[in-house]
Amino acid sequence: MDTQAPPPKSPLKNPYLYSGIILAGGLVYVAFLFLTRYETNREFERRNAKQAAQEQQSSDQVAIDQLGGTELVIRSFYATPTAIQRGGSAQLCYDVGNAKAVTLDPPAGDVWPSHNRCLDVSPKKTTTYTLTIADASGKSASQSVQLEVH
Repeated sequence: MDTQAPPPKSPLKNPYLYSGIILAGGLVYVAFLFLTRYETNREFERRNAKQAAQEQQSSDQVAIDQLGGTELVIRSFYATPTAIQRGGSAQLCYDVGNAKAVTLDPPAGDVWPSHNRCLDVSPKKTTTYTLTIADASGKSASQSVQLEVH
């Protein structure tokens, strides 16, 4: 008996091949949409945070101008809580009078003259923060606070 084997089936006639290609294309498209939306949202959040910081700085400057005063002074500079666990966070707050420039060492965010400004900080080790203010004539004042990390 002469039995012939059926001719081999072409891989191009396999419906799973086309279904897999369409499914992979769909997944790539969905991943692309998620990525672009994520990036757009991050940019929107960054822009809003920057705008909020600028508005807060402007508002703080108006308050300082209205309250006036001639004495260059750091009214308060503190960390709350004064000790945190590693990986935790605390707030570093300050209140200054008659300052034109404010710096924080080590830097922990944007600082400016304000009667009530707090920054979130998360140091990895016990850190001493130093707040330095200066007035228009170049006179300066500094104060330090230590945040312990256990």
